Amino acid sequence: MTQKILQINFKFTEPTAAEHLKLVAPFADAIAAVPGLTWKVWIINDKAHEAGGIYLFKDEASVNAYLRGEIISGFKKQPTVKDIATKVFDVVEDMSLKTRAPLKTLVPA
Repeated sequence: MTQKILQINFKFTEPTAAEHLKLVAPFADAIAAVPGLTWKVWIINDKAHEAGGIYLFKDEASVNAYLRGEIISGFKKQPTVKDIATKVFDVVEDMSLKTRAPLKTLVPA
């Protein structure tokens, strides 16, 4: 079982990052409850009107379910979001742990 990183980047059209964050803040609890999600780091660049997230999922099935799920499908329908890009990566656990990445060592099922 290989942990997966999901990287999502997009442009927001609200005038400021604060306005964008106010709009997306209510989704934090739903995202926190996603099965298989270990953590999410929210990222934003006010000047470039870019935002996104870096997510750690326990496995490929979890990240794929999230990408096909209601949260992402609803997000894609938001009129204030455009140019959504998603990328999925394998986690290189041994080197990441050496550099203090916040990973949980998983025990195979």
